[in-house]
Amino acid sequence: MRTIDIRESISMAMAALKANKLRAFLTLLGVVIGVFSFIGVMTGISVLQDSIESSFNVLGSNTLLVQKYPAIHTGPGSRMKYRNRKDISIEHGMYVRENSRLAQYVNVQANTWGGVVQYRNKKTNPNVQIIGGTPEIIFTQNRDMQDGRVYNEQELEYGRNVVVLGADIVRLIMPTEYPIGKEVRINGTPMRVIGVVEPKGGMFGGNADNFVLMPLTTFGNHFGRARRVNIQARAPDQNSYDAMTDEIIGLLRVTRRVPPGEDNDFEIVSNESLISEVNNLTFLIRAGTGAVSAIALIAAGIGIMNIMLVSVSERTREIGVRKAIGATKRTILTQFLIEAVVICQIGGLIGIAMGLGGGNILAVMLDIPPVLPIGWAIVGLVVTSIIGIAFGVYPAWKAANLDPIEALRYE
Repeated sequence: MRTIDIRESISMAMAALKANKLRAFLTLLGVVIGVFSFIGVMTGISVLQDSIESSFNVLGSNTLLVQKYPAIHTGPGSRMKYRNRKDISIEHGMYVRENSRLAQYVNVQANTWGGVVQYRNKKTNPNVQIIGGTPEIIFTQNRDMQDGRVYNEQELEYGRNVVVLGADIVRLIMPTEYPIGKEVRINGTPMRVIGVVEPKGGMFGGNADNFVLMPLTTFGNHFGRARRVNIQARAPDQNSYDAMTDEIIGLLRVTRRVPPGEDNDFEIVSNESLISEVNNLTFLIRAGTGAVSAIALIAAGIGIMNIMLVSVSERTREIGVRKAIGATKRTILTQFLIEAVVICQIGGLIGIAMGLGGGNILAVMLDIPPVLPIGWAIVGLVVTSIIGIAFGVYPAWKAANLDPIEALRYE
């Protein structure tokens, strides 16, 4: 078909839409809603995935985390399944720390939330994370020191009242003073500041610098013995990571007395496993959203077919005139098919624009970079074109097969 004929068909389609604005609006609405829901969810998920993949690097490269529960567990009764496991204790962690030969660093840590840090007459909100750990903590958590130092083995052994502050706490309670050597109170207990951690910024709209680090023994002296302890281990390089993981698993099975042949009663978590779990979860969300959007688009397609049948009926005389002056069946068929596709494409473009905007509202709320999932936008346009063709074929075929003589007599 010639380019000029396609242009003419598109022009006639636009004229038909303008002539019946309300009907066109109602026809477009179904397509817009279907595409908007699909693109909006896909954009929102892409925003979260980009943030997750960068934020989960908190463990550091070549680093694993051992904990009682999986990082992500869903489904009925899933938490009950893991709750019956015995807790990871400080003794378990120290056994791994003392006996691992392949790990470059092993950190044993416990934490609690709701701490208050005070310096003179300034204090934080009661939302500070208080972390007790071994001196390796700074290396296994992918952090750097901004000032001062981390606590040492002697301070760990004797439970000294020393702390390393997150950058946000320093900014809040001593914005104009040099913090090293100052005395702060943590939930009323005096502690000496020996270091400040380099700021890392927010994750998921939160604050990754609102914490206090202290020796694990000091944490136990002032906040009670932790029931749940995490173990972090870092390999010297990627090549030795798998061997280190196997060694850690073996040491934990020994100290926790897991019988041969039974599953591990603890979880090994890494950046890669976290991202993989999130990707699996978002795949299910995307599949569900795709199914719902497909139903909405099929419903919109049925609406388009009905509208096109009405349009054929109203334009019967016009079709007869066009056939009488030489228009072929193919020309009429193409005209109405293009009209259906144009309707779907306009609805698709509106839905994509709304979906991209709606999905990126999440990025604005969480203060993370927006995304433009071009691939999904192209998928949206292709799908709307398929809907237009699939549901426009019958009305177009009916128009193309009208008898010109009967069409000219139509009133």
